[in-house]
Amino acid sequence: MKNFVKTILTISVSSALMLSTAQAATYQIIDKGAADKLKYTYSQQENNVGQMAISGTGLYNFPVQFQYLDETDFDEIVRLADLQHENVHELGNIEDETALRAGNPTGNDLSWVIRFLQSKASSLYYQKHGDVMALTNFGGESKEFIVFDQYFEGTQTYTRSTIDYINGITDQGWIYGNSSAPHLPLDFTEDDGDEVTLWLREFTSRGFLSPDRGETIIPIMPSENRYGGASAVLDINDNGLAVGYASTEINQDAVDLIENEDGGCKDPDNLKNLPFEACVQRIGETMYNTEAFKWQLDINGEVSTEALGYLVTPHPEDTRQQVSVAQAINNHGVAVGYATGWIDETVTEPSSRERASTYAVVFKDGQVTDFTEDHSKYFESRAYDINDAGIAVGHARTLSNGSFREKFYYVDTNAENPEMVLPQGFFTGSASSARAINEHGIIVGDAEFETHNDSGSNPRRTHGFMYDINTDTFSDLNSFLSCDSEYTVIEARDINENNEISATAIVKVHRRDAKGELMYDDSGNALTEDVLRAVKLSPIAGEVEDCSEVQEKIERKGAGFGWLTGISLFLFGLHRRLIKR
Repeated sequence: MKNFVKTILTISVSSALMLSTAQAATYQIIDKGAADKLKYTYSQQENNVGQMAISGTGLYNFPVQFQYLDETDFDEIVRLADLQHENVHELGNIEDETALRAGNPTGNDLSWVIRFLQSKASSLYYQKHGDVMALTNFGGESKEFIVFDQYFEGTQTYTRSTIDYINGITDQGWIYGNSSAPHLPLDFTEDDGDEVTLWLREFTSRGFLSPDRGETIIPIMPSENRYGGASAVLDINDNGLAVGYASTEINQDAVDLIENEDGGCKDPDNLKNLPFEACVQRIGETMYNTEAFKWQLDINGEVSTEALGYLVTPHPEDTRQQVSVAQAINNHGVAVGYATGWIDETVTEPSSRERASTYAVVFKDGQVTDFTEDHSKYFESRAYDINDAGIAVGHARTLSNGSFREKFYYVDTNAENPEMVLPQGFFTGSASSARAINEHGIIVGDAEFETHNDSGSNPRRTHGFMYDINTDTFSDLNSFLSCDSEYTVIEARDINENNEISATAIVKVHRRDAKGELMYDDSGNALTEDVLRAVKLSPIAGEVEDCSEVQEKIERKGAGFGWLTGISLFLFGLHRRLIKR
């Protein structure tokens, strides 16, 4: 029911020694293995029969279509590497410019091509780099499955331009999530005779269901799908009830611009230099209002559809995007998520520009209820999960130690006046988020464990945590591992009824380049790097170990920088990318 730019970080030795001062052997880590085409994997959710939904990123051998790059583009790639290589950890300057321009770059140079394409993400005239993939692990190897991606015409090569979110897997083995359409090349001749290629897609997000381990992909269509629409399946309960969101209405200003034949997308003069589809895509993703939805699903897809509503009703002249999202649903049909709400929660007659934010809500008995009781204290909130007892979890943004922080909470949605409880984390000013709760009242998530003043270039690192509602006990998940564990758990996404935890950990492996080839130093020694790995934490019979001797050895040896040199910024950026589905 639930469900990471590299840089050298200036981190002191004492900060490095904070990784874990006391570990234990009450949980064992089961590494779900590296996908052969990917550098990083991270956990999403595991069902009660041991099947896991996993996401991946860092694709090796990204299929750059070099025929669409001209000499000016190659000049810019060479200039990019020359200007930035000294500031990018583990990358050097262009190694073989001739091979690069011939479309056969080294692993190092391929990395610079990918960085160049990423810098052009907002342009319709460049190939798109999609880098979130969906995988499953049914007890053995972690395997990718393709959602909506397609082969380049005349090839057996996928575009790799889609963003595929796998959000969970039911006990029956149904896989669900949401994915974008592939960006495909469209050749176009402009009015002056110039031939260009535009990279276009049909939609930004569409929910899907697969009842057969990814062999069949059933799209979940939004009720409003003009110009693509948007939808996502974020959770499914034991009764086949799914929740998520779908587009329900297009902003009238966007419709007017699209349909306008005098200055709009249908203007004949504009169509001489830009195809209609490209003009629509430029208008962007915010043209839709997205509403929380509930679907009754069977093996063939949806059976019935129910819109769950919005939290507030805007002024008739308020044309801004309205949002409601259902993130999770329990077996009683009660869903939680978040929705647009007024910053002043007492407003009953909003103005056309009423100040708004997003707040955690419960969808129950046909009502959308905000349980963020004081918007002047909690400036934004989200709910990510709810168990069958009606206990919901998530995070709220509040002022803590003079800074705005996200703090994890739990709340009883059965109460007449639900009140969020915000337990203490690693320390008072630690940002945290609860991602899941099971029927035993065990919450898991991630929280900052470092105490330095964080900044955009030096964010605090996180550890996965467990919190027991019954005993008011907060624990670092790393404290449950053996002292000699090679893994550092940095977040937890799910916990099932066996108290098995789906988590993501950092582990050191042999380093590979952008082509997936092993790398060696000048003496022939294998280089190493720290990667993210999807893991399962499984309870075992044991007791807390005293790791003080291990800690002393680390102190005597001195702290290396290893995974301190870039992984924090990577995690920070990817977290922001994955939170909103």
